[in-house]
Amino acid sequence: MTPPHGPGRITEAGDERTDLLPPGHRVGAWVVTELIGSGGWSTVYAARSADRHPDRASDRPAGRPTARPTDVALKIMPTAGLAPRQARRIVESARREVELGRRAGHPRLIGFLEAFVLAAPDRPALDGALVLVMERAAGSLRELVHTGVPEADRSRLIAEICEGLSHLHRSGWVHADLKPENILLGEDHSVRLSDFGLATELTGTHGYAPPLGTLDYLPPERWRAPLGEFGVQVRPSADIWALGIVIHEVFASGGSPFHGATPVARGAAVQEYGAGRAPLRMDSALPPFWRELAADCLAPTHAARAPHTAERLLARIRAHQEARGAGVAGLRGRTRAAVLATALCGIAGPGLASDAVRVVPSAPPDRAAATGAIRVFNAERGCQDRADRDPQCSLGLAIDPVQPYVADNVVPTRVWHGDVLTADCQLAEGQPIIDEEDLRSTRWFRVRLPPGSAPPAAWLPAVRTKERPALPECPRPTSAR
Repeated sequence: MTPPHGPGRITEAGDERTDLLPPGHRVGAWVVTELIGSGGWSTVYAARSADRHPDRASDRPAGRPTARPTDVALKIMPTAGLAPRQARRIVESARREVELGRRAGHPRLIGFLEAFVLAAPDRPALDGALVLVMERAAGSLRELVHTGVPEADRSRLIAEICEGLSHLHRSGWVHADLKPENILLGEDHSVRLSDFGLATELTGTHGYAPPLGTLDYLPPERWRAPLGEFGVQVRPSADIWALGIVIHEVFASGGSPFHGATPVARGAAVQEYGAGRAPLRMDSALPPFWRELAADCLAPTHAARAPHTAERLLARIRAHQEARGAGVAGLRGRTRAAVLATALCGIAGPGLASDAVRVVPSAPPDRAAATGAIRVFNAERGCQDRADRDPQCSLGLAIDPVQPYVADNVVPTRVWHGDVLTADCQLAEGQPIIDEEDLRSTRWFRVRLPPGSAPPAAWLPAVRTKERPALPECPRPTSAR
């Protein structure tokens, strides 16, 4: 579909193209400044208002400022020379974009300004083309994925995508072509969902869309969906599937969880997974929270995906952000002083794997209480019974159990599910910790580290073990750091 409304994204251009508009060409009230990019059905230009007083216009979608911008993107969709069926498809695509732009305005959707038919008798290839005037963005998420999404921006970007999807779905629309190219970014890197040429209005639980879309983002059911009189059935869960692919790409530098040399080959892998003949394999670069979230988005059927609405996913992300922020800020006086233990999973890189603690590797569970040995337990099921000791499944040991359980309060030594540690004593009233199954405890165990480690001991939260050894109470630390 349409390329991003940012600079330097020309996908099909050349001097031999007779339908391209040169800089300075006037289109309605706008003057073309540069070509942004071109796709199969449209070409997008950067343009500037030819009006000396652009702020006088008041035709704005809901949720947008009243001032008319001076810089916009012009999406030009030619119809000349097309067969009647192709022309109808172009007109219908433009109608959907105009309809959604006027009815579903939101800060997370690209702003729609106006639409008109281009009169260009001197350019027969463009005469009668449809022109959509939209807010101009600075770039796209695809460009950011190519260069590497900064770690500090990942959570915010995904949350803002969910905000846009949640508004779309509440307004009765399905995007139907969500992908990084159609996730635009403002100058401040804030998200704007764009390209609603395939957007489908819901009639009840589903809508109908043309049998089009980007293969890498189609859910399993779409590959075998029957084509009816009105198109193929589309539901909001299709956008949730595409969101799962996008989340994976954000953390895995653009990599898809479904492997193959071509989109068709990756589509075959999607169908194998959807039929239950292949597991979901995600990149180890995804931290536990995001791996679980993406897995829910990538549930193999609509029925399994449907409970994970954009609104509920957004609530989970905000809770995760709040928990991490509470820990980093020292909880800032919050009454519920609890930080998710998962925030510390995977902080250390693979180079620290050799520091794993296996002091009593053969100690059976029934002897743990008698010897002070405790076996590490990771409540995340994807991190249990793993032989590869994935760094993303490692758990942190705290330096000080009464301080916030955050990255700067963790020793270099890492532990994994099933590791057996030797505990000297326990602290009943330490920092409250909640695990992935919402189990909460303030109890901590002081465990020994390998000889030569600094510090020689560290603290394991009680939610990270099923053992309850009879140990003496530790002196309460005054300051371990």
